[in-house]
Amino acid sequence: MSKFTDIGIEKTGHVVTIEIQRPPLNFFDISLINQIADALDQFDNDIDVRAVVLAAQGKAFCAGANFNDPSRKETDGGDPADSLGQINHLYIQAVRIFRARKPIVAAVQGAAIGGGLGLAVSADFRVTCPEARFSANFTKLGFHPGFGLTVTLPELVGKNNAELMFYTSRRVTGEDALKMGLANVLVPQSEVRAAALKLAGEIAECSPLGLLSTRATMRDGLADRVLAATNHELAEQTRLRATEDFKEGVKATEERRVANFKGR
Repeated sequence: MSKFTDIGIEKTGHVVTIEIQRPPLNFFDISLINQIADALDQFDNDIDVRAVVLAAQGKAFCAGANFNDPSRKETDGGDPADSLGQINHLYIQAVRIFRARKPIVAAVQGAAIGGGLGLAVSADFRVTCPEARFSANFTKLGFHPGFGLTVTLPELVGKNNAELMFYTSRRVTGEDALKMGLANVLVPQSEVRAAALKLAGEIAECSPLGLLSTRATMRDGLADRVLAATNHELAEQTRLRATEDFKEGVKATEERRVANFKGR
């Protein structure tokens, strides 16, 4: 497990916790998603692991991509999405997460934004708190949703609720997430991880063969639908990341102001 540089692994009984360790905001990139996918592959081959908790250090669960990374090239021709690396490679790793076989409970103690929302939605269940915020903020950036969210979010909260989140880029509170089905359990912030472990422990009390069989049935075809979605999302993101509006959206977000979009 020493190969993991940005996640921690802890096993308790039949439950394993994957902890994202990039506090305080836990921005993601190809490396982080690849490490999570590798860990899930490893657990799929461990008969003693029956459920996984996906948690994070810091104040955010995952604040998405760091488009304001100061290390990226700051010129008029610079691409704010460069810090992600090659997005097609990132989505290849994301699909691997959806192909994992063991049930996953996400402990969302803070913000799950953009691709971070996609990561939270990749889990079977989400335990959260009133302070958490869920946001598909892509359109406010002048971008297109990614990480398979155009498939996974409507399946979870319904088409119209997903459209509302996509078209407004609004931040959904923990309470509203529970109401719309985006979250399954709402507890005080200090109890989020414990509640996620409790739910995972309840799952792990069941027959491991029965769990694998039932989950495979319930999620049948999901990874393939996500793969098809990310192919389309990638094409749209590639087109939009070359626009002036995308650069303005990122800049406006960084400066905490309303963007002055021009439609070009």
